[in-house]
Amino acid sequence: MNKNFDSQPLEPENASQKEPATIEATNEPGIDKDDTHIKFLSKFSVLSRIAIYAIAFIVVVLIAWGVGALVTNGTQASAELTPTSTVAPTKAPVIVSTPVMISENKVDGISRRLDMEAPQGVESTNRQDVFTYTVEAGDNIFDIAQKFGLKPETVLWSNRYTLGDTPDGLGIGVDLVILPVDGLYHRWSEGEGLNGVASFYGVDPDVIVNYPLNGLSKENVGDYANPNIQPGTMLVVPGGTRPNVSWVSARDQEVSGNSYLGPGACGGIIYGNVGTGSFTWPTTAHWLSGYEYNPPVHNGLDFGGDFGSPIYAADSGVIVYSGWSDRGYGNLIVIDHDGGWQTYYSHMIDGTLLPCGSNVQKGQLIASMGSTGNSTGPHLHFEMRLNGYPVNPWDFLN
Repeated sequence: MNKNFDSQPLEPENASQKEPATIEATNEPGIDKDDTHIKFLSKFSVLSRIAIYAIAFIVVVLIAWGVGALVTNGTQASAELTPTSTVAPTKAPVIVSTPVMISENKVDGISRRLDMEAPQGVESTNRQDVFTYTVEAGDNIFDIAQKFGLKPETVLWSNRYTLGDTPDGLGIGVDLVILPVDGLYHRWSEGEGLNGVASFYGVDPDVIVNYPLNGLSKENVGDYANPNIQPGTMLVVPGGTRPNVSWVSARDQEVSGNSYLGPGACGGIIYGNVGTGSFTWPTTAHWLSGYEYNPPVHNGLDFGGDFGSPIYAADSGVIVYSGWSDRGYGNLIVIDHDGGWQTYYSHMIDGTLLPCGSNVQKGQLIASMGSTGNSTGPHLHFEMRLNGYPVNPWDFLN
C-alpha cells in the first residue's frame, strides 16, 4: 500500500501558484455568470408583469363591451314593444320640387301604372244623368273611370269630340262628359240612319231609342232608316263599343285626300319601298312618359323625349299620311310597309314632317318630336297596325 501511495505522482511545487491565476482569469468584468443570470431573471420578470397587465386590460375591455351590448339590446327591444313618438308630425310643404327624370339608358321603364287599384271613395254608380267632370292635377283616364265606376274606354269614347281617339290630350282643366252607364256618346249627324249607327256600335236600335236620357220614342223617331232626330243631338248608346277601323288607306288604294284622320292622306302609290319585316325603335329614348299600350283606350306607346328629338321610320316603306290630324294626333305621319303593316307617329313639330308619298328607309329621320294636337308635353305617340288593327309594339320593336 505504501508503494502504491508512494507511486502516485506528486503535484509540482508551483501547482498552488497556477490555480489562483485561473480564478483570476474567470473573475474579469462582463463574464460573471451569476450577475448575468440575475439580470436575465430581472428582465424576464418585468416583461412578464407587462404581459399580465396587458392581458388583464384586454379582458376587462371585453367584459365591459359585452355588458354594454346586452344593456343596449335590452333597451332597444323594450323600445320596440312600447314605441313612443318624440317628434310631432309635420305636414309636407304644398310646393315640392319635382325630381328630374333621367331618360338616359332607360329601356323598359315606364312612368304610369295602368293596373292600379281602384281609388277610395268611388262615386255612386246609380247615377241617372250625364254630367261634366273637370280634370284635376294627377288625373288620368283610368283613375277617372274607376272613380265613377266606368270602363276607361267609356270615358274615352264619350269624349272623342274633345280628346279625339287618344287620351294624350287629357290635361288639367279639360271638361269631360261622364255617362251614368258604360257605352259611348254619339252626336247625331244629318243623313244618318238609326239602323246603321246602331250596327256600327254593336247594339240594337231600340237600345238607343228606349234609353230614357235620350228623350226618344218610336212614335217620334218614325222610320229608323230616316229617323226624325235633330242633327247635333247627343245620344247615349248603352253598351256600345267603337270598332277598330282602318283609318288610312293602304298605298295601292285610291283616297280622296280627306281620310278619317284628316286631310293629310295620299294614296294610289303603286310602287315604293317595302318593309323588311322587322321594326326598330322610332326614337333614341326607349322609356315611356305617358300611357302604355292598352287597347282600345290607348292603341300605342307614348315615348318620352324633348322638343326636337329625332323621330325615325321603324321600317322601310312609303308615307301615306303626312300632316295635321283632326283626331287628336296633331301632326301625324303614317308609313305603309306593305303586307298590311302601317306605323303611326304623332304630335310632331310643324314643318319637320316628310311629305306624303315619300319613300323612306328603315331608321331614316322623318320628323322631330313635339307636342301638337291633344298633348300635354313633348312625346311620340307610336302605333303599329296590321290590316287596320292595332298590335302591341313591345312584341315587335328590337
